[in-house]
Formats: sequence, C-alpha cells, structure tokens
Amino acid sequence: MSSAVVSALISAVLAAALATFLARFFWNRAQRNHVYESAMRLGLDSTAENELARFDDLLSAVERSVRDLRSTNHESDSERFRLQAALDALPVAVMVFDSEGLVIDSNLASTPFLDARHGDALVGAAVNDLVRVANSGQEASTVIELFGPPRRTVVVSTLPLPDGGRPGAVAFVEDITERRQLEAIRTDLVANISHELKTPVGAIGLLAETLEGEHDQVVVERLASRIHTESMRIAQIIEDLIELSRIESMDGAGSGSVDLNEVAADAVERLRAAASQAGVGVELHASTSKTVIVGDHRQLLSAIGNLIDNAIKYSDPGTTVEVTVERSDDEALVRIADHGIGIPTRDIDRIFERFYRVDQARSRKTGGTGLGLAIVRHAIANHDASIEVESRLGEGSVFLLRFQSVVDDTLDAQTISSLNERA
Repeated sequence: MSSAVVSALISAVLAAALATFLARFFWNRAQRNHVYESAMRLGLDSTAENELARFDDLLSAVERSVRDLRSTNHESDSERFRLQAALDALPVAVMVFDSEGLVIDSNLASTPFLDARHGDALVGAAVNDLVRVANSGQEASTVIELFGPPRRTVVVSTLPLPDGGRPGAVAFVEDITERRQLEAIRTDLVANISHELKTPVGAIGLLAETLEGEHDQVVVERLASRIHTESMRIAQIIEDLIELSRIESMDGAGSGSVDLNEVAADAVERLRAAASQAGVGVELHASTSKTVIVGDHRQLLSAIGNLIDNAIKYSDPGTTVEVTVERSDDEALVRIADHGIGIPTRDIDRIFERFYRVDQARSRKTGGTGLGLAIVRHAIANHDASIEVESRLGEGSVFLLRFQSVVDDTLDAQTISSLNERA
C-alpha cells in the first residue's frame, strides 16, 4: 500500500474521531480501541500506530480539560447560588442595571418595585430616574412617602458601578417606616416629658417665691400644701416613667405562677385609701377557681392597679368600682368596671398612648401622669394577653383583660371570703 493512501486513511480516521469527540464532548475508550484495531487490520505501519497513540493521549487530555471545565462551572454555579441566597435574605431591595438602564440582576425584596404595581410603581419610577443619574457617573438618592394604606416611607439610592467593571449602576430601596415611627415616638416622648415636668416645676417655683416673706400662717400652710402636691406629682411622673421603662425592657412575662385573685386583692388593698378619699367604693369579686397563669406578679399588679386607679379618679363620689376575677373556658378574666364619666368613642383607640389624655382639665385635677394605660398595654402584651374596652359617656367604662390560665383548682368558701374581706 502506498504511503499516500496510508496518509489519507490516517487523516480520514483522525478527522472522523475528532468530529465525533467534539459532538459528544468525550471520546469513548472502546471506540478508540476500535479505531486502533481497524488501523492495524489495514496493515498500518509503526508510524501510523504512533500517530494513533499520540492521538489517544490528545483525546485523554481534552477529556480532562472538559471535566475540569465542568467542575469549574459547577463551582461557579454554587458560588452564584450562595450569593443570590445572601442577597435574597437582605431586607433592602438591591437591583443592578446595565448602561442602558435594564435590570441584569436583583434580589427577592426588589420584586414589588420591578412589578411596578400600586404605590410601588412610584418607587419603580424613582429608581429608573435615579439610575439614569447614576449611569452618568453621579450618586443620587430621594425619600418617597407612600400614603398607603398602610402608610410607608422608603429611601431610594443609586450608585454608579466601579470604572473597572462593565458600565452600569446599582440601586437600593430601603423601607424606613419603622425607623421614622421610632424617631417620632422618641421626639414626642421627650417633648411630653419636658411639658409634664415643666408645669409642676414652674408651679413650685412660683409658690416658693410667693411663700418667701409671707407671714400669714394660713397662707403659708396653703402654699406649702400646694408645693407638696406639685412635688408629689413630679415624683409620680418619674416613678411611672421608670416603671414603663422597666416593663418595656422585659422580654415576656417570665415563668412564674401568679394567682390573679391574689393580684387583684393586693391592687385593691393598695388603692383603698385613695378610693376612700375620693368617696368611691371598691368591690372585689374573686373567682371560685384558683385562677393561676404564667406571668410576673409585679407587672400584673402594676397593670391592674393602674386600671383601678383610673377608675377611681374618673368616677363620681358615691359610685362603686367593681373588680371581678373569673374563669371562662380556658381563659382567665379580670374585669374593672366603673360608673364614671366614660370615654368618647373617638378616643378609645388612643387612650393607651403615652401622655394621651381625654380630658386635660380633669387629668390636671386628678393628678394623672398620662402613663398609666401605656404601662397597662405593655404589661398585657408581655403576657400575650388582650385588653378590651367598652365605654359610654356619662355611664362609665369597662376594661376586660383576657389571660390564658394554666391551673384549675377550686377554692374553698373560706379562701374566697378571706380574699373579699381583705379587699
């Protein structure tokens, strides 16, 4: 056989093998052996055999390269998956744009703004405007108020991508509604505290100035009594602020066992003198069951005590405040009912706010600090309980506390009588 024929045959075999490999990304060893055996049957000389051997080595090297490339691609996909998962976990919307303003990457939080529905369409429009600014090489940001409902405040910021990479921009959308609310609460709290302390402090200064040089003993005693009243008012504000801060800082109600009958009896006993001075009666109706819940005795005493105190302050002389503890199915109930001036319907949703007063003049007269019901709200929330309010102007108010009870032991008549007598 001529060398030209042999060379042509070898070239044809190699070309066919390479084409098959490129089509399937690998060359099966059995197929390579088959090519080798076929060449030997054709009587190829040792040169052809060496060529096939080198070709076999070449195919093996290409196979290793393909495997390495696949492994690299797999690792790259894994890294990208982890990066995307991290971006999706962010509460801030992140969107990456190319130089034409088209989104090339984003996280889960950005979906509402990309869909551009309802109020989020305004945010989406702002993002597009700021991306054009960022693509020109400048940073930009804006604050958008969305009136809802619910009302929200978002900040949109854009930055140009580094010069070393592909041209484009990255946009961030952050919801700062809760931050704004906390800032407003803090500002209002400082303003309210300043106002509440300024009034009695100013009164004490004026009374002390009037008292200076006064020789009439009756006037001196009256002024001294007023100074004492105003100083006690300051002390009460500070005490309520400390109590509110303590309850707010507590994580839950703890794991102690508390008998609501005992708590109610303690609260009524503490306020007996104030009720007598106001000419208001207080009656406790203890539950026939040992109404025990998981909670904190001090928090509950503060909450129930504040509700009873308010009922006394806003009741007319000669009326009675009724405190009832009872069981209903799997719930423990504490009801504080009065027959006082009542609460306007428009104010019921706001009475648990710090320093909020329905009747400013009456609150000044009774010496309330405006913090009592805020303390009640936080204490009840710590116990995963609820509070319901019913009120009619001129007829009185009812505050109902609902707790999850954990013990159901029937009390004997003597214990019930002792609790009622104690109150």
